[in-house]
Amino acid sequence: MILYDYVLSASCYKVRLMAALLGTPLTLRAVNFHPGREHKSPEMLALNPKGTLPILTDGDTVLTDSADILRHLTADHPEWRSTDDDRWLAFASALNASLGLARLHDVIGYDADIDKARAAGVAALRTLEAHLTEQRFDGLIFLTGSKPTIADIACFPNIALAPDGGVSLDPYPSVRLWMRAIRSLPGFIEMPGIHRLHELAHPV
Repeated sequence: MILYDYVLSASCYKVRLMAALLGTPLTLRAVNFHPGREHKSPEMLALNPKGTLPILTDGDTVLTDSADILRHLTADHPEWRSTDDDRWLAFASALNASLGLARLHDVIGYDADIDKARAAGVAALRTLEAHLTEQRFDGLIFLTGSKPTIADIACFPNIALAPDGGVSLDPYPSVRLWMRAIRSLPGFIEMPGIHRLHELAHPV
């Protein structure tokens, strides 16, 4: 499988993260999204006429939506799926259009109504905080239950990167605990702005 990838893209990162957690090898093809706008080149538009990333090719299959890619990667991994995933994949799309857009505005100067994007992002975070707090009362840490699914992986990147778009995560303790749980998963990988948990070890 080949992933056409931009290292700073939250949408590309969720694909890399999912593959890493599954132990699924990917061949990465770097795309100069900014400032080169290579995703708008004839070669890239032949793969994805929408001119967006990520793009995953698997033999003759070409997928250009991150939710579809997550479903594809986990097709043989039912432990990463739940009956409530579609709800959260739609929520992840809304996060991309709010927190993700605010980050694009602040990081690369993308044209956006920044106040509207941040306000929508804050509203989404409040919704998520309420849900995760309720989950914790039931002894559950992840979005759909006691184990992570593609729902968590889809939503995680834009939330973790929210401060890059001027939206603080300080008011959301349940969200921060959820993020810590994801960062603790075996196989977790980093991207710029999202790091592994620091492991403290006593000196030998």
